[in-house]
Amino acid sequence: MTRVVVVGDLMTDAVARARYPLARASDTPAVVTMHGGGSGANIASWLAVEGTEVAFIGRRGADITGRNRDMELMGYGVDARLVMDPERPTGTCVVLVTHKGERTMLSDPGANAALSPEDLPRDLFSQGGHLHLSGYTLINEGSRDAGMAALEMARRSGMSVSVDCSSSAPLERTGAEPFLEWTQSAKLLFANADQAKVLTGRDDPAAAAKVLTAWFPQVVVKLRDEGALWYGNNRPDPIKVPAGSVERVVDGTGAGDAFTAGFLPAWLGGKPPAEALASGCHLASRAISHLGARPRL
Repeated sequence: MTRVVVVGDLMTDAVARARYPLARASDTPAVVTMHGGGSGANIASWLAVEGTEVAFIGRRGADITGRNRDMELMGYGVDARLVMDPERPTGTCVVLVTHKGERTMLSDPGANAALSPEDLPRDLFSQGGHLHLSGYTLINEGSRDAGMAALEMARRSGMSVSVDCSSSAPLERTGAEPFLEWTQSAKLLFANADQAKVLTGRDDPAAAAKVLTAWFPQVVVKLRDEGALWYGNNRPDPIKVPAGSVERVVDGTGAGDAFTAGFLPAWLGGKPPAEALASGCHLASRAISHLGARPRL
């Protein structure tokens, strides 16, 4: 089985789910919970729980939340290679969920923003492995050099590479052209419909995926409750699968990360795109039925 090395963000998510419409400049009753988060850490956790050998490279603060996140990752079976930052706190994301389920995120990257090329363990980059790079690492100027170094180390080692776009608003602030230039050595790109639009200007996800194959041999676009699609640059039409069935939505935070963790092992194992998409959608539906961004042991 291919070992996956994930380079990316480690966060603590403070999730506030409002019971009623938000009362601006006043109080709204809500249920507030704290969970491990960060797109990179979420993907690594789901991969490990599902049986994939995975290492996670990131940076945490010298604080209690950083220690908890470190122990949490190890508890899931992740080979956690976290560098302790003596000055910056562990990253935090406040997730505001409206009574209708719409999510807005306020992120403080903290120690993530100081990830450097020197933080990348050379022993993890070897032929036959796979690198998955969180787009946040490139979008954040402070960690960009580390992301670029990881891509170069993977290329020199003969590893396959996938990259995700992370989030549409910071991606738009960074700019499509730089992001595409930085990541064009990747074999596989993950995006959702909004991110694909930012990169291509195309409203239709299938049309956007086709455009993106000018940079990436394979593209996956996540379509939320409509499932996901895959497009390869040697095919005339995309392959699309519906979303998995969900009896009860508990929390959608991190569902896209779970999809990636479900897709990658099947894809790395040579499964057909439709089967890999179905695996991703199945794991995403399981994540939606859990509380918080990561699996529960």
